[in-house]
Amino acid sequence: MNVKNFFRLPIKNESLWIKSICSALIISILLSFLPFAASCEELSDNVFRLHVLANSDSEEDQAVKLLVRDSVLLETQKWYQGADSFEETNFAICTNLQSIQAAAQTALLANGSDDKVVVKVTEKYFTTRDYENFSLPAGKYRTLQVEIGEAKGKNWWCMVYPALCIPAAQKSNEKNLDEMPENEKEIITNPDSFQVKFKIVEWFEGLKSMLDS
Repeated sequence: MNVKNFFRLPIKNESLWIKSICSALIISILLSFLPFAASCEELSDNVFRLHVLANSDSEEDQAVKLLVRDSVLLETQKWYQGADSFEETNFAICTNLQSIQAAAQTALLANGSDDKVVVKVTEKYFTTRDYENFSLPAGKYRTLQVEIGEAKGKNWWCMVYPALCIPAAQKSNEKNLDEMPENEKEIITNPDSFQVKFKIVEWFEGLKSMLDS
């Protein structure tokens, strides 16, 4: 008997063997991914985002968007500047939405815009987003959403908890990040180390968002 033929598996068994190896590999990859996915989910449950949508992509509307953003940041700072947790931030913002919306509308009027603005707190799905010196993985986040006019223009986003985009926090980003759990801080500040995992999270969270809608 030919030695090569002796060690060669029947075609059917060979196919099953290959499938078993592939299945084991996929399971191994998924198991190694689970801790990262869990950390991303914990992160999305403990981050409060700000999302400002311009009326349109015109130069004028984009400039007004930034002015409204500044007004909203200054107003929200009054209410949650001393918040020490996600829950405190959420309570402070939700109970002062009227004043935040008034500040946004005043900024529009002061700049000659007759657009209306809607300010609300919502649960919103985001793809992976980069912002200056940090990134956030895809997921559903608690969000202070500011919609100007038709809200069809390019948006601006940041984090209001941890406080990384309010004016008073700009000089203390490192301190605010240090208050986060180490695994979540690592994800935010070292996105280049997790590019592939970010893509997997984005695919998984996108699928969840589609099924939930």
